Amino acid sequence: MSAPQIRFERRLKLLAFAVGLPGSVVALALLWTEDHDPRLRWTLALLMGAGWLIAGATLVERVVFPLQTLSNLLGGLREGDFSTRARGAVKDDALGEVLIEANALAETLREQRLGALEATALLRTVMAELDSAVFAFDEHQCLRLANRAAENLLRRPMEQLLGRTAVALGLAECLGGEAARTLSLAFPGTVGRFGLRRSAFRQDGRMHQLLVLSDLSRALREEETLAWQRLVRVLGHELNNSLAPIKSIAGSLEAIVAREPLAEDWREDTRRGLGVISGRAESLTRFMEAYARLTRLPPPRLRPVAIGPLLQRAAALETRCPVVVLDGPAVSLPADADQLEQLVINLVRNAADAQLDSPGGPELPTPIELAWSNTPTEVEITVTDAGPGVANSANLFVPFFTTRPKGSGIGLTLCRQIAESHGGTLTLENRTDRTGAVARLRLPRG
Repeated sequence: MSAPQIRFERRLKLLAFAVGLPGSVVALALLWTEDHDPRLRWTLALLMGAGWLIAGATLVERVVFPLQTLSNLLGGLREGDFSTRARGAVKDDALGEVLIEANALAETLREQRLGALEATALLRTVMAELDSAVFAFDEHQCLRLANRAAENLLRRPMEQLLGRTAVALGLAECLGGEAARTLSLAFPGTVGRFGLRRSAFRQDGRMHQLLVLSDLSRALREEETLAWQRLVRVLGHELNNSLAPIKSIAGSLEAIVAREPLAEDWREDTRRGLGVISGRAESLTRFMEAYARLTRLPPPRLRPVAIGPLLQRAAALETRCPVVVLDGPAVSLPADADQLEQLVINLVRNAADAQLDSPGGPELPTPIELAWSNTPTEVEITVTDAGPGVANSANLFVPFFTTRPKGSGIGLTLCRQIAESHGGTLTLENRTDRTGAVARLRLPRG
């Protein structure tokens, strides 16, 4: 059994008294060995003892009091009270430096706590305003955190959600499988497709899962409505462009043949009117064929395709303007050769049309340039022209939008559709070195 430990204050008092003991013993010995009056001896002995006790007590107090202050300060920090400060701390003093550092620590913790509270308040505000439902589950798949959108999705108040398991909430399927995917889910009052994102994080040393569900049905319906509106607007515009003159000319022809007697030039007027009707009907037929071609693009059949020879073949088909294929690295990528070649042909044709429409027209000496480069992850093909450049980039890839009188407005749209079906991107931008445009096609290498 270990001996009981002596308290720090008592050890400090014993040490203070032990320090003064040798001097006091020597003084008393000298006082009693010499010939002094007894009253003087006892008076000096009492004064010496009282001073010894007072000095020891004062020394103990000067050490214990700051330590008690520091203890109270650290206790306040532990309890989350960062307003307590140690007073009387001075520099160039060992104990004072300790108190100064303790005060600095308290101020730092106060600022960090204030920042954490502000960050938490901001996070809660952001989560409350999110349209996506956010759930946080612990290692036992019990719900620990949810936002307002989660309440609305499950049609339950927060106090009925927290602590419930994922199985009870109907979210067990979301905590398994791929971390990012789209799936169909049914909730109280809501059935639709949801985008799922799941990630892991640690809190208090325990693993948690963060689940985010975004309702895609509303966004898809809105996009579908906008797409139908754009389609109806385009179709209506094209149909009116053809039907309005057909109706007008048909009325004029009806008036011509209804005359009694017929005018001498009625055959010529009728033939001219029927020619206009035939031309407008043919234009409308071409428009519908172009629309059908845009909607019937088959999925690509991927095979290794050498880029250099493909660009050479596409360049050889353009005879209106000179086309130069710049040297590039020998590279192949998985693609549908027919679709990719059609894409490049359309880009070259679009560049040639732009140069022919620019000042100088066919006399423009600058050739169209085809080039390609590769990185470890993708191949970039560029088609550069010296035409007037891109004037309205916002509508470039809008179906049936065209700036040329005889353009169909589906060339660039079809090109982008082919690029995206291959997992790539297509952009058209103005050149920076001179007038003209650059089409950039980026395709993954596999």
